[in-house]
Amino acid sequence: MATANPLEHEEQHAPTSPDELGAILTRLKDAQRKSGAPSYEKRIERLDKLLKGLLIHRDDFVRAISDDFGNRSKHETLVAEVFTTINTIKHARAHLHEWMEVEPRPVSWLFAPARAEVVAQPLGVVGIIAPWNYPMQLALAPAAIALAAGNRVMIKPSELTPKTGEMMAKLAKEMFTDDELVVVTGGADVGAAFSSLAFDHLLFTGSTRVGKVVMKAAAENLVPVTLELGGKSPTLVTDDFPIDVAATRIMYGKIFNAGQTCIAPDYALVPRKQLDRFVDECKAAVAKMLPTIKSNTDYTSIVNAKHFERLKGYLEEAKKKDAKVIEVNPAKEELSSEQHRLAPTLVVDPPKDLALMNEEIFGPILPILPYDSLDEAIAYVNEHARPLALYVFSYDDDATQKVLDHTISGGVSVNETLMHFAQDDLPFGGVGPSGMGHYHAREGFDTFSKKKPIFYQARLNSTGMLRPPYGKTIDLALRFLVGK
Repeated sequence: MATANPLEHEEQHAPTSPDELGAILTRLKDAQRKSGAPSYEKRIERLDKLLKGLLIHRDDFVRAISDDFGNRSKHETLVAEVFTTINTIKHARAHLHEWMEVEPRPVSWLFAPARAEVVAQPLGVVGIIAPWNYPMQLALAPAAIALAAGNRVMIKPSELTPKTGEMMAKLAKEMFTDDELVVVTGGADVGAAFSSLAFDHLLFTGSTRVGKVVMKAAAENLVPVTLELGGKSPTLVTDDFPIDVAATRIMYGKIFNAGQTCIAPDYALVPRKQLDRFVDECKAAVAKMLPTIKSNTDYTSIVNAKHFERLKGYLEEAKKKDAKVIEVNPAKEELSSEQHRLAPTLVVDPPKDLALMNEEIFGPILPILPYDSLDEAIAYVNEHARPLALYVFSYDDDATQKVLDHTISGGVSVNETLMHFAQDDLPFGGVGPSGMGHYHAREGFDTFSKKKPIFYQARLNSTGMLRPPYGKTIDLALRFLVGK
């Protein structure tokens, strides 16, 4: 029997007005200044509260996200949002003591017996602007790392997933004080005002276009930013790799969340002689994973009408320019636009001037490009903006290493798609148009910390000779140190 949505029968979280944001930030900053850097125990307490709230509301988040999408696969939400966020919290908890340790640094013998060290100090208040495609995970997972680093946190969820935003606001209000973690909801005007606040660090996940706007707004207050953007993540298959295995893993990465993933394989490069076989294996892989589409709860809908029409527009343009467009609809169902269900679609050897070849697709459409040599495939990747992810399918170690050595990307999975994101000990971040900075793992803790260098002068020391009036002693020392 279905469980009622807990937000349906209680007062809704009121949207935040842009004018309220400054007061909220001031409250958080005042609390941070008053209490100073929180202890290890306090940070663990906050991580535990976040974990407890997530576990309490696990099923509520599953329902809210599905409602926001029209249909979101329950299992995709549990795997990609709930499981990964829980793992992030547990990983931070397990490694926090190590991350917080003071790091001794050597001093030059000239300054002995002084000592030096580096201390990871909380920055203060971290702002997080979360996207709609993984609306819970891409808000709460970075929040966990920011809390582990000892910061207070403000989160702005996407207005395109309002029920998930409501759920996050409910969790924050239940589990945290209003000067620890705050979720502010509202439309694009709130998002614009949020990005202009004088945070101590701002994390934005979203499109490259909006990322530029956010970075420009943050620059007015010299707020350091971490940008997790996107781009066209290539998948390169070499001729030694089993083509059926590659097709299955690539199509899994493409249909997961209906391709609405910043690290989804955007297009595939395959050896020309295996092109037809690869297309057939892609169709077979989809038929096995999604024998039906129309009412299949395992398949996620496109988030809204605007994005659905955008994707349909890509395909219409491809057809008008005589590209080979193959809809993979195993049951040959009639899909209504009201459901925003878009069948996985292959576009074989498309013209390079198509919109889908120049814009991030963010949907279940896979362009397939044939190549004649590995150098040609690598050159194609390098002719385009550096991607957030790159996927290599090869059992040839030399070929794999050549691809890794001659391309630059945010992250890589070899012989798989998506999975590097789920590794808690690996940093995550883009490069150039696909982003800047890292979070996840130790690198995330460092991102949300000030690595403060500290020099401790010894009671007895020899630095007096460095002060005027200068005499023969310093002349002799400098002659020894820098020569005549």
